[in-house]
Amino acid sequence: MRAYLDLLQDVLDHGVDRADRTGTGTRSVFGRQLRFDLSPNGPGFPLLTTKKVHFKSVLVELLWFLRGDTNVRYLHQHGVTIWDEWADPDTGELGPVYGKQWRRWQTADGQEIDQLREVVRLIIEQPQSRRMLVNAWNVGELPRMALPPCHTVFQFYVSPPAEVTPDHTQATAPKPKLSCHLFQRSADLFLGVPFNIASYALLTRLVAHCVGYDAGELVHTLSDTHVYHNHFEQVNEQLSRKPKDLPTLRIADRLANGGFDALVSAEPADIELLDYAPHPRIPAPVAV
Repeated sequence: MRAYLDLLQDVLDHGVDRADRTGTGTRSVFGRQLRFDLSPNGPGFPLLTTKKVHFKSVLVELLWFLRGDTNVRYLHQHGVTIWDEWADPDTGELGPVYGKQWRRWQTADGQEIDQLREVVRLIIEQPQSRRMLVNAWNVGELPRMALPPCHTVFQFYVSPPAEVTPDHTQATAPKPKLSCHLFQRSADLFLGVPFNIASYALLTRLVAHCVGYDAGELVHTLSDTHVYHNHFEQVNEQLSRKPKDLPTLRIADRLANGGFDALVSAEPADIELLDYAPHPRIPAPVAV
């Protein structure tokens, strides 16, 4: 996670101070990229260790997206409140946010497209496809969203299994590797981005597990990359800390090779985070 910390320093040192819609003000740079090795022999699961990240919220929110849900009820059932600031106080509804777009994209003729189902089909049946892409930025529905999507589009890429030479024996046959490229239009570097990295790393690991592949790499492209003015003190505290070893992730065998149905049926108990021993959390206000 050193690359993430270097990006924090980059924004502090080279960013431009700008006004923003929340009235808080940001220091930002435009256009950066991070890469994370998710392979079985990699350094571990990319969950920040220089401050504690609430993994349960990452996990439950992702499963909520995969269900196609747009009401905070499911989140509350699992003790997660991260969307409460934007939800309708009476109904808990958020409008056609991520889950709606991933699972029920509205077409001009009134039909709905399950983007996620189609992507999993392509990963299995046409792994060479360049169309394994899910888009959350539905321009026609933006006005009805409680919060327009910050992480707007992601694309999968399948690398074929490594060649095994005739004189080399392996205990198990090599698997294809599934990688993910995420584009994020707006990146709250201190509060949001550690969460986003963990979420899409988990998504990649989970999809790979459900289709019988290994995970490859998460490529994270950040457009407007910013630190809020009222997060400077917290950022400097974080930069003073030494990173620790990354945790690992265990996904239940019941989901292995189960395809799309296994993916969307995953429950919090199916994913276990192991050996996570971060520095203490660093509280900071959320700009709404």
